[in-house]
Amino acid sequence: MKLENIELSFDNFASEMSKLKNQKHFDYLVTIIGEDFGEEGLGCIYILENTDNNERCSVRTIAKKVDGSDVIPTVVELWKAAELLEREVYDFVGIKFLGHPDMRRLFLRTDFNGYPLRKDFDMSPEANQFPLTDEPESDYTVVYSLDADGHLVATKKRLFEDTDFVVNIGPNHPSTHGVLRLQTVLDGEKVKRIYPHLGYIHRGIEKMWEGMTYPQTLALTDRLNYLSAMMHRHALVGVIEEGMGVELTDRIHYIRTIMDELQRLDSHLLYLGCTAQDLGALTAFLYCMRDREHVLNVMEETTGGRLIQNYYRIGGLQDDIDPNFIQNCKKLCKYLRPMIKEYMDVFGDNVITHNRFEKVGMMSLDDCINYAVTGPAGRAAGWHNDTRKRHPYDMYNKVEWQEITMTGCDSMDRYLIHIKEMYQSLDIIEQLIDNIPEGDFYVKQKPIIKVPEGQWYFSVEGASGEFGVYLHSKGDKSPYRMKMRPMGLTLTGALDPMLRGQKIADLITTGAAIDFVIPDIDR
Repeated sequence: MKLENIELSFDNFASEMSKLKNQKHFDYLVTIIGEDFGEEGLGCIYILENTDNNERCSVRTIAKKVDGSDVIPTVVELWKAAELLEREVYDFVGIKFLGHPDMRRLFLRTDFNGYPLRKDFDMSPEANQFPLTDEPESDYTVVYSLDADGHLVATKKRLFEDTDFVVNIGPNHPSTHGVLRLQTVLDGEKVKRIYPHLGYIHRGIEKMWEGMTYPQTLALTDRLNYLSAMMHRHALVGVIEEGMGVELTDRIHYIRTIMDELQRLDSHLLYLGCTAQDLGALTAFLYCMRDREHVLNVMEETTGGRLIQNYYRIGGLQDDIDPNFIQNCKKLCKYLRPMIKEYMDVFGDNVITHNRFEKVGMMSLDDCINYAVTGPAGRAAGWHNDTRKRHPYDMYNKVEWQEITMTGCDSMDRYLIHIKEMYQSLDIIEQLIDNIPEGDFYVKQKPIIKVPEGQWYFSVEGASGEFGVYLHSKGDKSPYRMKMRPMGLTLTGALDPMLRGQKIADLITTGAAIDFVIPDIDR
C-alpha cells in the first residue's frame, strides 16, 4: 500500500487520533514508525486499520521541540499496543511521548549513548564502546508531561512496591524462545505485573539497511526468524516491488505462495513440538521434529538452505523449482495429514494439556485488537486478522481455504488453531502444486535498483502474525528509512495483561502458546 499520510499538527494530534479511533473505528494500531525527516525534524507515522472493513490509513506528525526535547502526545489510552511501540521509537529516535506511563529504553542499554536511527547519530566505535560492566538499573521510570507554561516536566514513577517479590525469567534462554528477560512481579504465586526487557540479540538491522543497496538488504530478513524466513523476505521484496511497480509472472506468484505455506508448516510443527516440550512432553516434541525434517528437505532441494533460504529476490526467485519439487510436495502433503491427527492423539487431547492450557492466558477479542495480538493468538479470540484474507497477495484469493478462528480466548485454542491451520496449508499447497504455470521465475531488473520517491507498507501473514515492512524512498539506490513490523513485539506486550492474576507456572506455557520468536522482535 502506498501511504497517503494524514498530516496532523502537535496541537490537534490527540483530538484527531481520538476521532480516528472512536468515530471512524480505526481500532487496530498496526505499527508506529519513528523517523528522522531531516529539516522537518523528528516524527512518527502511524498505520491504522478499521477491523470492520479492513480499510487502512496512515497518519504523520512532526514532534514539537520543548526545552531541547522532541515530544508527541502518547496514544496509549487509545491503543494499548502503543505502550511498547512508543518505547521503541523513544529508544531508537529519541522522541518522548507525553503521558506515556513507562518512558524507558526498551532494546538498548540504559547507558547507551544517543539514538541510532537519527541521521546525525555518531557511528564511530569511539563514541559507542560497549561497556563491560553490568547494565545500571533503577526501580523507577519516568513520565513526561507539559506544565501550565508549556515546559517539559519529568516525573519519577516507582515500578515496584516495597512488598513486591520480583523474579527475573531469563535472559538465559527461558523455555525455547530465545534470549528474553521478563521481570515478573509476584504476589505469592500469582503474577501482578510483567516488564519485558528486550534487545539482548539486537543487531541494528534497520540502521544497517540505511547504508545498503536494496539487493543487499534482503539477506538480513532471513536471519530474523528462521521459522518465517520466506515470509519475512516476502514482505521486503513485496514492498520494494510495489514501490518500483514490478509486474511478476503467475509462476512466481504460485511458487511464492507454496513456499510460504511450506514455511508455515515448518514453523507450526516446531511450535507444536516446543509447546509440548514446555509441558514436559518429550515424545510429542520428537514426533514433530521428525516430521519437520521432511518439510525442510522439500524446501532445501530447491533453495539450497534449510533454515536461511535466501530464495526470494527483487523481481522473482533466486532459481526455478527443483525437478522433483512437485512430486515431493505431493508426497509430503499425503504423509503429513495423518501425522497431524497423531500429534493430537499423543499430546493435544491429553488431560494434562487441557488442564495446563484451558482458561490460561485469557485475552478477549477487544483486548487482542487493542494490544495488536495478530496471528493464531488473536484468532483464538475470534479476531479475523489473517493478512492472507484481509489484504490478499499472490495466490491467496485464488484458492479455497478457511481462516481458522475460535472463541475460547485461551492457550488451548491457540494450540488448536495451529493444528487446524496446518490442514489449511496442505489444502493451499495441493490446489496449487499441479497447476504451476509455465513462465519466467525471475523478471530481470536493472543492475542498480532504485525505488521512486514515496512511502509504502507491505504486509504478509507470518507464522505467528502480521509481518510488515515500511519503506521510505528518496529515489536513491538505498532506502532512506525501512522499518519492520515484527510479529512478536506486540505479542510480548500482551503477556502482561494475559498473565495478571495467573500463576507463575503458567507463564512459560502462555509464552509458548502465543508463539513469539525473539530474533524477530530484537532485529
